[in-house]
Amino acid sequence: MRHILHADMDAFYASVEQRDNPDLAGKPVLVGGSPTSRGVVAAASYEARRFGVHSAMPMSVAARQCPRAVIVRPRFDRYREVSEQIRAIFLGVTPLVEPLSLDEAYLDVTALVTPEREAESIAREIKARVRADVGLTISVGVSTCKSVAKVASDFDKPDGLTVVPPGGEAAFLAPLAVRKLWGIGPKTAARLETEGIHTIGQLAARPDEWFSGWFGKRGPEVRLMANGQDDHPVSTERETKSVSAETTLAEDVSELEELRDIVRRLSDRVARHLEGSGLQGRTVTLKLRLSDFTTFTRQVTIAAPVSEASEIDTVAQGILEREAGPGRWFRLLGVGVSHFGPAPENPQLALFGDD
Repeated sequence: MRHILHADMDAFYASVEQRDNPDLAGKPVLVGGSPTSRGVVAAASYEARRFGVHSAMPMSVAARQCPRAVIVRPRFDRYREVSEQIRAIFLGVTPLVEPLSLDEAYLDVTALVTPEREAESIAREIKARVRADVGLTISVGVSTCKSVAKVASDFDKPDGLTVVPPGGEAAFLAPLAVRKLWGIGPKTAARLETEGIHTIGQLAARPDEWFSGWFGKRGPEVRLMANGQDDHPVSTERETKSVSAETTLAEDVSELEELRDIVRRLSDRVARHLEGSGLQGRTVTLKLRLSDFTTFTRQVTIAAPVSEASEIDTVAQGILEREAGPGRWFRLLGVGVSHFGPAPENPQLALFGDD
C-alpha cells in the first residue's frame, strides 16, 4: 500500500508578499497586473478571497469587488527562490518528490511509514518545518494515491491537513462536486451535470460501458479515479511537453504589422527558453484571443524540429497572416513550440492543421 502526500502552499504569491512586507499582513492583497491595462490576478490573499476574488480574474473586476485591496506586481524570481527553499524541505524528507508548479508537489512517503510513524505524522512534520523555516503555511492531503491526495489538500485550506484513510477513498470523494475530480474540467463538468451527474459518487455509479462512451480511451482511468483508485507513480522527472509565451495587449490590435511585431517578440522569448533547455520541437502553435474573448489556437507541424527564433517566427507569422484581417481585433497573442525530439533521418512533408 502506498502513502502519498499532496502539499499545496496557501495563496503562495500573496503569502510571500505579506511575509516579506509586514505592512501587508492581514490586508487583502492581489498579485498581478494593473487594473487599467488588462492585468489579471495571479494570486489573491485569503483576505481578498472573502470578496469573491480569485486567480485568473481580470484585475479590473477584482479591484471593483475588493476596492481596498493592495495590488502588488509579481516577483517571480522571489517566488522561485522561496519555492526552492520549500522543495529542499520536501527532499529532506523523501527523494520521491514530483513538483507540479512553484507552489505544489506530490511526495511518496511509503518507505518512511512504520507502525510508530504514520503518514499523517510525516505530513505534520512537513507543515511544521515549512512554517518554522520559511514562515508560510501549507495544506497537505494524505491518501493512498495521487488524485485523492490532491483533492484532500484543498479540502480544509488554509493551513489544512486532511487524511483519507486506506479504504475510505471512494467514500471521501462521493459527496464532492464532480468538478473536483482530477481531469474533469469546467466544460466536462457542465456536460455531466446535464446528465444529472453532480457528484463524484454519481459519476462512480455509472456502468463501465458508459465511461467508454463518454470519455473514450480515458474511460477506464476516469472510472477508477471516481472510485478513488489511481496507480500513477510519483515521478521525480517531469518531461517538458511544450514551451510557450503569451501576452495580453493593453489595447485591441488589428494592424497586421503591429501584430507581426508582437509575434516576433514572443517567438524570441520561446527560442531563448528552448535554447536554455536544449529543446527543439516540430509543432509551432499560435494562440489568439479576439476582442469578444473568443479564444482559439492554430498550429503547424513541420518536417524538421526548430529552436531558433527566426525559424519559429517564420511559421508563426504564416499562421498569423491567415488569421488576421480587416476588422478583426485581437486582445491576446501567444506562441508555443511542442512535439520535441531530434531531427528525423528521413524528413517527410510538412503537415498543416488546426486544433
